[in-house]
Amino acid sequence: MSSKKSVPGPSKSELRYEQTNTIAREIIAQETRARDEKTARLRAARLARDAAERAQSQDAPAKTRTPAKKKTAKA
Repeated sequence: MSSKKSVPGPSKSELRYEQTNTIAREIIAQETRARDEKTARLRAARLARDAAERAQSQDAPAKTRTPAKKKTAKA
C-alpha cells in the first residue's frame, strides 16, 4: 500500500488574485507606454517650435530703442 500525497494547488481565491494582478499590471503598463509616447511627442513638438522661434528671431532685424522725448518745463 502506497499512499500518494497530493500537492495542493493554488486555491480558487489565489487563482483569481493572480488573474486580477496580471490584468491590472497589463493595464498599468499600457497606460505608462501611452504616457511616455505622449510625452515624447509633446517634447518633440516643443523643441521644433522653439527652434522655429529662434530661427525667426534671428532672421528679424534687431529692434533698436528710440530715446524718450524730454519733457520741457514751463516757466
